[in-house]
This record gives sequence, structure tokens and C-alpha cells, in this order.
Amino acid sequence: MQNYLTPNFAFAPVIPDHASGSRVWDSEGREYIDLAGGIAVNALGHCHPVLVRALTEQAGKLWHISNIYTTEPAQKLAKKLTEHTFAEKVFFCNSGAEANEAALKLARKYARDHFGEGKNEIIACINGFHGRTLFTVSVGGQPKYSQDFAPLPPAISHVPFNDVKALSEAVSERTCAVILEPIQGESGVLPVDAEFLHTARRLCDENHALLILDEVQTGMGRTGKLFTYEHYGVTPDILTSAKALGSGFPIGAMLTTDKIAAAFTPGTHGTTFGGNPLACAVAGSAFDVIKAADTLENVHQQGEKLKAVLKDLGDETGVFKEVRGMGLLVGCVLADEYAGRAGELTQEALKHGLMILVAGGNVIRLAPSLLLNDEDREEGIRRLRLAVSSWLGKQ
Repeated sequence: MQNYLTPNFAFAPVIPDHASGSRVWDSEGREYIDLAGGIAVNALGHCHPVLVRALTEQAGKLWHISNIYTTEPAQKLAKKLTEHTFAEKVFFCNSGAEANEAALKLARKYARDHFGEGKNEIIACINGFHGRTLFTVSVGGQPKYSQDFAPLPPAISHVPFNDVKALSEAVSERTCAVILEPIQGESGVLPVDAEFLHTARRLCDENHALLILDEVQTGMGRTGKLFTYEHYGVTPDILTSAKALGSGFPIGAMLTTDKIAAAFTPGTHGTTFGGNPLACAVAGSAFDVIKAADTLENVHQQGEKLKAVLKDLGDETGVFKEVRGMGLLVGCVLADEYAGRAGELTQEALKHGLMILVAGGNVIRLAPSLLLNDEDREEGIRRLRLAVSSWLGKQ
């Protein structure tokens, strides 16, 4: 197929055509087990009937109206998000990057309003990932994503993830916000240490700074709770969500308190499509399915089963030296002799009818549907075993 798109993506050599649940078929009719979940987006698998019905019903009523107005789907979704989290106000947008952009702008605006112009420094983590806008790519601590776009926004500092001493030395009265991921997804599926997260909360309190948790990848049931911060007993000031929020329909959200939200006075920030009725209707229905107790229990059970069999595979073949993660966000760290070659294994898996992801050069990442069942998990692992055997045979 002729490619008319810009070359910033390296597309896989298959064209997905249709899908259902955890199965995808390409344009030639070949079937794949999807353990990638659209990079943790397809939280309820593909074409879930509840979401299809919500989209279809809303499509016959109202697609878009300007942000001069609010709509019932937007208010209903915001109510669900606030009733089940620490938050009292929600800003809707279209992606995780936009949610983080809003969070960072709000943090600086809030600090300026309350403490003056000098309080503007943002502390983030090395190897973090917060989006692809110029601001968020600068806050994300990966120079490979930002170095070609200098000069970058100033007053942004980075510390090693889970380094309590470095964080303590970095946060000061100039700090307006600390932003981190409860699990660094793009950089290897690395869960935050409880001490690091609790220290971040304490330092923010002591320095009148805001704690921003980027739950774009970890939120909406991915780790077995609605949001991952619930596992740690630490409450953020601002939380960002996207990916699984719409379970495939583009939507992002920034959640915060009444006090902090007040800094976003009319005209200070905006979006043309944020709060779109179609997106909010789908996300509202997805919320109900994800929040259900049996869905979250399935995440826990399937996550434990998946990690166990992946550890067995690593022990049997020597291909993985560690399996880590929470719920159904799982990272398999390649053994030292295969370091930097995760992409090769994902390509081999695709040849065997399996969709998986990388997280950096050394980690295979799995983020399947939260509704993953035993049959699809077992078939996916069977195909992964074949792919690993084939790949190792080529070494």
C-alpha cells in the first residue's frame, strides 16, 4: 500500500482491518492476538458492544458544539470522575499530551497567582514520558525526544526516578510542581517506590508545590484499581488521564481540586474539541464497565497469571531476566545478552500472529484488554513461545 503519511512513524508490515475483543484481523484475513491493547488504549478490547452502542446513540443526537456550551455527556463523565477520585473539577481535552500540557500550565498559573513570578520550576524524572508537545517533551526526561527542537522551555529540572536523595535536593521554594508517572511505561514499565512517591508528596507540601501524577497509561483500571495512586495512599493535586479513558475514542482529562482549578479563569486555557459529546459518551460508558468490581478483579487475576507464565518462559529460555509491572501493565526485561533488541522480538512475534510492544530497547511491554480471558491469554503465550524459539534460533 502506498504511504501518504509523514515518515515519523515506522509502520509494521500489516494493515489491521477489523477486530473484536482481543483478536485483530489484517487486510489479508490473518488473525492476531492483541496483547498490546493499542498501547494501553483498548482497555475493553476492540469494538466492545457497550461502547459501540454509546457511540451510535450519541452520533444520532449531537457530534460537536462549541465550548461556549457544555453538554450532558461531558457533565456526566466529569461527575463520575470526581465522585470516584480526589478531584472536584475536570478539564477535558483530546490526548494525554494535552492533559499534561494543561496540568503543567495550571501548575505554573496557580503558583504565579499565589506566590509570584519566581515560583515556576518543574521537577520531573529522567526517562519520563509525558507527551509530544514542546512543553511535555521538554518535561519528559528523554533527550532523544526533545534535542532536535531546541530551544526548549526553561525552568525544568530532572532527577533519577526513585532517587529520594536527588528529589529532596531538587525541590525548593522555587518549585511549582513535581510531575511523575506511578509506573514509567515508555521507559521500561518501572513502578514507583512507595518511599519516592511519599517523599514527593511531603516535599510538595513543605514547599507549596503541586504534585502532578501522570496516569495517562496507568489509569482507568490498568493496575487493578481505577487509578494507580490508590495503591500507594498518596493523593495528588493534579492527575492526568487519557488512553483507556475513551478505550479507543480520543479523549484526555485533567483532574484537580476546586482551589487549584480556580486559577484557570475564563480564557486562560482552552480546546476546540475537548469535551466532545461523542468522546464523552463513549468514555462515560467505558468508565462504568472499567469501574465494575468484576473488571478490576479480572485485571488482578489475569495480571498475576500473565506474569507467572512470562516468568516461567524467561526461566525456560533465558530470554527474560525479570518480569515486572502491576495489573495488566507488564514489562519483560531481556537478558543481558539480548540487550537493546526488544524490537526484533516484537517483529518476530507479529510474524507468529501476536501483537506486543517495546518499552525502550530492553523491555517487552504487554498492555492487553482489561477483559482478557484465559483462552486469549493462553493462545497469546503459545504464540509468544513460538516467536521466542524462532528468534533465539536465529541468534
